[in-house]
Amino acid sequence: MLELILGGYAALIWLVFIKKKWLPWNIKSQIGSAIGGLLLMATIIFTVNIITPGSEDVRVINFVTEVVPRVQGTITKVAVEGNTMVKKGDILIEIDERPYQLKVQQLEAQLAETSASAKSLLQNYDASKANTSAAMAQLDLMKKRLAESSDLAKSGAGNKYDVEYYQAEVQKAQGGYDAAKSSENTAKLKLNAIVGGDNAAVAQIKAQLESARYDLESCIVRAPADGFPVAVTVRPGNYAVSMPLRPLMSFVWYDQRIIAFFDQNELRFVEPGNEVELTLKAAPGKIIYGKVDSIIWASSQGQIAQSGTVPTAPAEMLHAPLPLKYAVKIIPEEMDGEPIPHMPMGARGMGGIYTEHLKPLHIVRMLVIRLHAILNYLVFKLP
Repeated sequence: MLELILGGYAALIWLVFIKKKWLPWNIKSQIGSAIGGLLLMATIIFTVNIITPGSEDVRVINFVTEVVPRVQGTITKVAVEGNTMVKKGDILIEIDERPYQLKVQQLEAQLAETSASAKSLLQNYDASKANTSAAMAQLDLMKKRLAESSDLAKSGAGNKYDVEYYQAEVQKAQGGYDAAKSSENTAKLKLNAIVGGDNAAVAQIKAQLESARYDLESCIVRAPADGFPVAVTVRPGNYAVSMPLRPLMSFVWYDQRIIAFFDQNELRFVEPGNEVELTLKAAPGKIIYGKVDSIIWASSQGQIAQSGTVPTAPAEMLHAPLPLKYAVKIIPEEMDGEPIPHMPMGARGMGGIYTEHLKPLHIVRMLVIRLHAILNYLVFKLP
């Protein structure tokens, strides 16, 4: 575009000074024309880059999920091939479920047994209360006999051996009562141990059973979203492990983002909602229209890593690193009047943002973008 403006300016100079000779073509006019051309070029460049900043680094970004199973086991079925579109919830991989099915059956049996035992807790508590009452009656009887024998011994009508006997019986009855009372308290605690409306032992088995059923369901690995799997190299017979270092495949989400990177001093007038035009090498000749969603005012250069060391300053003679660019998130709306198609992940291109300032000069950026869209048809490499 600058070449066209410079060519137009040169044509104007030729028309005025050479063709029509409206002004004399001397050393002063020549120097003035050269200086005027430089000023014109500088004014256009600096103004356009501020009111309608452009980026040569526009990227199409997709989310990627590394598919790692929750459970481990032998793969019995691979339900998809790479680069095949699937819907959220579609089956990707099936893992041998027999060990997890057996675990579920085992816990179901334990639950039935524990539930039956829990139903007998009330009967056990009633029986322990009855045992406590009987032990209490026996203790009261022995205390009564001890008191009677003590009175007879004091009056000379009884002997001290009966007193000693009933003292031993009282201690024995007291121990029996304490044991019965302890058994009653234990039965009461077991009866009152309730979690979520179930006995504690039953609730524990139910939780284990729910976890086992979840593991059983996890033997079928499903698509996390609409998209397509890539790098599907697993086959039936491979052993899947629940480790993030060994994913089964990578899953590319159909949902996409467009990010453009700009120098830090280009975004002073950019606001969310500003109109955007961009073109991609993967779609030559096409113009994508959209709006600015947000500016990510952050870069890794402003981050202080958490550590126990004191940050070091660069040496005085070393140059500071170049400032990183800021990313602008763009919402695409249409492509040459048509709905946005699914764009290739990682597609690159260039684009521009149109601010609310000096709108007549926006045409310069528009022409530059359309010129790049046409140049994208060309492949600059030797056959």
